[in-house]
Amino acid sequence: MSKIIMVGGSKGGTGKSTVCTAVLDYLELQGKEPVLVETDTSNADVYKAHYKSGSLTTAIELDTSEGWIDLVNFADKTRGRPLVINTAARNLTAVTKFGKTLESTLGELDRELITLWTINRQRDSLELMADYLETMPVSDRHALHVVRNLYFGEPEKFQLYNDSETRKRVESAGGKTIDFPDLADRVADDLVTKRLTIKRASEELPIGNRAELLRWRRLAHQAIGEALP
Repeated sequence: MSKIIMVGGSKGGTGKSTVCTAVLDYLELQGKEPVLVETDTSNADVYKAHYKSGSLTTAIELDTSEGWIDLVNFADKTRGRPLVINTAARNLTAVTKFGKTLESTLGELDRELITLWTINRQRDSLELMADYLETMPVSDRHALHVVRNLYFGEPEKFQLYNDSETRKRVESAGGKTIDFPDLADRVADDLVTKRLTIKRASEELPIGNRAELLRWRRLAHQAIGEALP
């Protein structure tokens, strides 16, 4: 059964694009030939980096029912390959309206949905996740894992999440809490401004930048591997 990996968070500034880039890199090194679906068409840095590298990518807006139809059809055409969806900050409203279009077809597509919900330390990260789970509940074909982005501080500083009923709900359903490592700002900026994949950056950046990237890459892959064994 191939996977659909939804990198979510439903708000800007949580680090979804960085997590998505790391997931693609992890799968590529596993020899899985991932496919990127970019839904953040107004800020499509991940799409542009991977399109430029020759990876199979597509851009689909999920603001309308037509977009969700296109997503399901694309998932059908790429069976056997993991599908990685980089979601836009605005997508939660559309998920509430149209998310069942995807959920109801997972069996026929022979796919499993894995959501990596990326959070910062603010309350709305949790409230939006609770709303998401109302439309896309955990099931035998949908697993949700929470990604604490350590750019915003060490794990113990995510107190609102650490002590929340939402965390208990996620983990009681088999979900995991994953700590995603911080990357030095100058290297993160290189990835975005130069629109580099992690693989290309590991070959082209100056030696010090590469050393930091490879340190972070190893830790990021360890974290992702907890959710995508």
